[in-house]
Amino acid sequence: MNSSIQQHASGIVGHVRRAFTLVEILIVVVILGVLAAVVVPQFGSAVQDASIGTTTSELHKIRRALEVYMVQNANLLPTVAEGDGTWGPLVTGSGYLKGPPLNPYVGGSNAGVIVFRNAPDNAYQTTYGWVYDNATGRIWAGGFDGNDNPLPR
Repeated sequence: MNSSIQQHASGIVGHVRRAFTLVEILIVVVILGVLAAVVVPQFGSAVQDASIGTTTSELHKIRRALEVYMVQNANLLPTVAEGDGTWGPLVTGSGYLKGPPLNPYVGGSNAGVIVFRNAPDNAYQTTYGWVYDNATGRIWAGGFDGNDNPLPR
């Protein structure tokens, strides 16, 4: 009987699992913290790069739509309403643009709004999606300079 108790006790001891120590857990937490500190800033940069790329693409689409409109309408510029984001004949039933273009670099409720100016200016550059010179047909993206480079945030 005594030997069966010893066998039973030794069987229990053989199944005990070793747990992680506090030091091991802290080392893993520190390593994860360092990795997060390296990865998170790169993710933020990727989001900004994506919004710059999308805005540049939208700007090229608008410029092509303006060119096609002018070719098909005796070199006349479209009448675009300022401040409401409707984009007039470039969007309404024409097929020049599928819908009002949005500027994700500016973002917010004014990302699709167009304002009239003869050049990009700081008062409107970070507030509205697009700046349009209705006398010449030139257009700029809000948040970008006159050379299509993004302004620093």
